[in-house]
Amino acid sequence: MLKFFFNGSPNPTKVALLLEELGAPYEPIPIDTRKGDQFAPEFLKLNPNGKVPVLVDDGDVIFDSNAILLYLAEKTGQFLPASGGDRASLLSWLMFVATGVGPYSGQAVHFRHFAPEQVPYAQARYSYEARRHYDILNARLAQRRYLVGDAYTIVDMSAWGWARMIPFVLGETAWAELPHLKRHHDEIAARPAAARAVGLKDRFPFKAEMDDEARANMFRHLKS
Repeated sequence: MLKFFFNGSPNPTKVALLLEELGAPYEPIPIDTRKGDQFAPEFLKLNPNGKVPVLVDDGDVIFDSNAILLYLAEKTGQFLPASGGDRASLLSWLMFVATGVGPYSGQAVHFRHFAPEQVPYAQARYSYEARRHYDILNARLAQRRYLVGDAYTIVDMSAWGWARMIPFVLGETAWAELPHLKRHHDEIAARPAAARAVGLKDRFPFKAEMDDEARANMFRHLKS
């Protein structure tokens, strides 16, 4: 059985979506980053970077959400485009989410909600870049139902993982200016697998409070 180390943040949730879509049996193992579980020696052996998600498949360890999506899709032959040209496009858009949408959204969230001091330049910089990346997705989805080819693929799952957080990333009014991405998000969110993926975290007692302990574990640079 697959072992899936996760929490309820966007990157593990996109992997949970694929696992649920595949109907693959897996053991969910919660990693509570607000309690510091990610720094346990046993977990660092799996991912020296101390991040979720991590997947263990019969002793093989895969970390980084987009690497896991690609690994599972290739292993099962599902949720990948059929043609070679679309395969090239899938890799491009998967990396666009991995290297742009995710990092800029994460930093926008940090400086908007969690930084111990207001840094207007950082807020403007990361909010602008996050919005720019979502605008690119929105423009692409104005012309097509899915991001690559004519079928639902791991790229759609990867984008959905972060798009579902857009009000938290950019503010409550952002969806109104991203109608095509909102349509794409809503279609995926309505899938039964998405409901199960989002609900996975509720089966475990993750720490909800962002108190001093949580900040020390989430933002270790504050200790220096």
